[in-house]
Amino acid sequence: MKKLFIVILILVIIILPPTIYFYWGSVPQAEDITWGVTFSKFKAEDFDLEWKEVYLAILDDLKVKNIRLAAYWSMIEKVPGEYSFQDLDWQINEASKRDVKILLVIGRRLPGWPECHIPDWAKDLPEKKQQEKVLRLIEKVVNRYKGNINIWAWQIENEPFFKHFGICPKPDEEFLDTEISLVRFLDNRPVILTDSGEWGSWIKLGKKADILGISMYRAIWRRFFGYVFYPLKPIFYHRKANLVKLFTGEKQIIVTELQAEPWGPEATKELALTEQFKTLSPEGFKENIEYARSSGYSQFYLWSPEWWYWLKVEYEKDKIWEEAKNLFSS
Repeated sequence: MKKLFIVILILVIIILPPTIYFYWGSVPQAEDITWGVTFSKFKAEDFDLEWKEVYLAILDDLKVKNIRLAAYWSMIEKVPGEYSFQDLDWQINEASKRDVKILLVIGRRLPGWPECHIPDWAKDLPEKKQQEKVLRLIEKVVNRYKGNINIWAWQIENEPFFKHFGICPKPDEEFLDTEISLVRFLDNRPVILTDSGEWGSWIKLGKKADILGISMYRAIWRRFFGYVFYPLKPIFYHRKANLVKLFTGEKQIIVTELQAEPWGPEATKELALTEQFKTLSPEGFKENIEYARSSGYSQFYLWSPEWWYWLKVEYEKDKIWEEAKNLFSS
């Protein structure tokens, strides 16, 4: 009995302090919150939407003033050594016309499944050769757009150390350092690196970045586990940031991917609406916005406006679209 008591006491001593630290209390809402979205041409096409129509609706109907765009390798270099920037030029030019601030994601691992958007011709290249091609792509992209004053930062890769999601080569810290050095040599705008808000340590990437970006997800689906609803309170992200800053120094942390789309066992458009709404309903969208406000963070990019638009045109369900419109106009 005495041994059992000692074991229980040890467990309490180990578990109780972090539980209190990460779960107890609340944090003041940021006085001035910046809301934006991530746009993906591939995401719009996955929903069988005309991607330019969706993009212009985001800019002109939602009136988004902050957008995260991606320089997808598979879109830009479909043929080895031949670079086509037509689609990305159009996105950046349309945003710039409206004085929208752009966060441009560059590299190989970029937002959206399968995460690593590798052209077919490059998939069988040896890893070192593939990395050489990625560095050449980064150089092309940064040099092409560094004269655009609406681009305020470069995000290099997307959650590069999160190896449990996506179809990608294994993480390579040395290569990431090379990418960072190249971008800093080419331009002096901030470098953003991102990590999983729930599973990442934030520390290694936080030390390398000028600004750290994190994800904020509340409900996901995972094979073998099914639907998983994280029992995290908003203060978790605030307290984790305070702890991480002890190791990385005082630097800005933003939410580069706030969940605003369902996550299920199939592609979203393949799921019945009832199944989609298990992880994100119109009411859940509003709850996620309030959850984000309560985290104390001041900058968020929502994922994904393509789904909101698809709901509106495919099912005539515009509650989320209208809620987002109110958010961006407030």
